[in-house]
Amino acid sequence: MGNEQLWAPWRLPYIQSSKDDSQSDPRSLALLPGADATCFLCRAVADSQRKDRFVVSRGKRIITVLNRYPYNNGHLLVAPQKHHPRLDQLSHDEHCELAEGISRMVGLLEATIHPEGFNIGLNLGRVAGAGLPGHLHWHIVPRWSGDTNFMPVLAATHVVPQSLEALWELLTAAQKE
Repeated sequence: MGNEQLWAPWRLPYIQSSKDDSQSDPRSLALLPGADATCFLCRAVADSQRKDRFVVSRGKRIITVLNRYPYNNGHLLVAPQKHHPRLDQLSHDEHCELAEGISRMVGLLEATIHPEGFNIGLNLGRVAGAGLPGHLHWHIVPRWSGDTNFMPVLAATHVVPQSLEALWELLTAAQKE
């Protein structure tokens, strides 16, 4: 059995642009008090109008962004705007807005990309899998029947069928309706 080539030329700009957080001067951003200039979520809060931050929604206390390294199409991150590493640092209002925001984003994904289910969770601490342990964030991962296949198992590759730009356009437009 020979190897087959999987061509995904649209991914090159995605891979190259994933380093955008190091390209602008953090001193030019209006970071919130206590923010970490190296944190991509803090930078998205400070610069949410920049399209390549992929901010889908911004509330009074929370922000929702597309995951740059999605497990599946539509993978969102919902986070408090403040840089909190621990659940007990969240205010009551932040807890409530996070829960409401997660529910709203599930509804938005259901209405736009029609998943059949979701994985929703929080990785608390690096040993629990948190890639950004200093800033709490919840993952919303849409799921479909049969969305797992041989690629992740044999080739350690995930195939995501939609670009981040196209998904961002879809989700932001749907919220305006």
